[in-house]
Amino acid sequence: MNETETVRQILKIERELALRQREPLRLYNKERVHEKQMEFHRCDKKNRWVFGGNRSGKTECGAVESVWLALGEHPWKRNRPDVQGWVVSLSQQVQRDVAQSKILKYLPPRRIEDIVMVSGRKSSPEYGIIDHIVVRNAFGGFSRIGFKSCDQGREKFQGTSLDFVWFDEEPPRDVYDECRMRVFDRSGYIFGTMTPLKGLTWVYDEIELNSSANPEVWCTHIEWKDNPYLDPAEVEAMLAVTGEEEQQSRRFGNFFAGEGLVYPEFRPAQHVIEPFDVPRDWQCAVSIDPGLSNPTSCHFYAVDYDGVIYVVGEHYERGRDIDYHASKILELADRLNWCRDFSGRLCALIDSAASQRTLASEKSVAELFAERGILVNTRVNKDLYSGIQRIKSLFAQNPPRIFIFKNCVNLIRELKGYWWGEGDRPRKVNDHALDELRYFVMTRPAPATPCLPEKTVIQRDKESLFRAIRRGNKWTTTL
Repeated sequence: MNETETVRQILKIERELALRQREPLRLYNKERVHEKQMEFHRCDKKNRWVFGGNRSGKTECGAVESVWLALGEHPWKRNRPDVQGWVVSLSQQVQRDVAQSKILKYLPPRRIEDIVMVSGRKSSPEYGIIDHIVVRNAFGGFSRIGFKSCDQGREKFQGTSLDFVWFDEEPPRDVYDECRMRVFDRSGYIFGTMTPLKGLTWVYDEIELNSSANPEVWCTHIEWKDNPYLDPAEVEAMLAVTGEEEQQSRRFGNFFAGEGLVYPEFRPAQHVIEPFDVPRDWQCAVSIDPGLSNPTSCHFYAVDYDGVIYVVGEHYERGRDIDYHASKILELADRLNWCRDFSGRLCALIDSAASQRTLASEKSVAELFAERGILVNTRVNKDLYSGIQRIKSLFAQNPPRIFIFKNCVNLIRELKGYWWGEGDRPRKVNDHALDELRYFVMTRPAPATPCLPEKTVIQRDKESLFRAIRRGNKWTTTL
């Protein structure tokens, strides 16, 4: 390379660096963003959470989302003038070192109108504690990004109407509840980015387990391999200092309790799919786990030509009688165009306890379902350990051998929250859908057989003739 070319390259690099300093979001948009982060930005839900491992890029999500909203330049959201938002950290020191630093990284300096400090100098805000930043938005007005810390207490989070709140790491429940009220009247956004290091907290119960059932809540998990910009040598170094259990949260962004998940092989991103019209010859079985105060859980199962299982329909409710459950199950069967027996009844598997009669009823649950058009088979294999191992194997195989339609929200929730307890047995809570999943899986369902078109009268006559010829019948030899 000659001297002129060297100078040209240096000037090009300097121009690029200057451009990045003026427009820092270009670095994120063009070079640093990865697919999991884009899922978060594109999602239109009001309450979004990213559960990510360390260095997975989760904090970048929150910072860029906040800056886009404040500037009125979000690529996938309805932009507003004069946006008011909060960035909430665990403490002021964490605010300075993490969230505040990221906000300053992505805010174009030319758009900053004012910075108000709690401590430190405005000329070097990165070294102090910021109270709020005023930025010029795309509508010609001004937006405000305020900074709060959870250690200030709930009272410091009252009174203001907001367009967004970003939680950097998990807040206390009372702070979260107060912030939800702050965005209520402006129909604003709540979003959080965190590494779940505290075990099964309220975030696990309210966000992780209910994200499929609550239409306003969305969450995703980001692990190290989802971030293509992590140095492989850095990943190896982190693996060397984190144990297998600790990796559940620090690597995969999973909530973790000491006993461990029964089905860690279940990954919603891999195993939960959009519903589609299932071919009639895939229809395999219906499985029911009955309950009264506990939920009655019922799922419809299909198996394709390769033996892959699909969970395609769900009925799941508590506190209702058999009349109600039977009618809802039959309605779902009609919507799915599910096959019936020769007498028009729906066939299903059910817990063997349903065959027992009690003093409170002259008829068993199985008999009551049969009277209402659902013929149930109580001869199911209830072996707990074998059933769990078979389900674990279906999820673990690559490609997977089981998929769940995303509208089966209660089965998905139970899979996420099924934990081992004492004595090498799972905790007996929130397992009703999982019980009837085991009943079905333990039937060892066979691959579907393609349905052949019905033969015509002529085709049937020809086949009878050929069979007679092969048998050497007298009638055929005289033809």
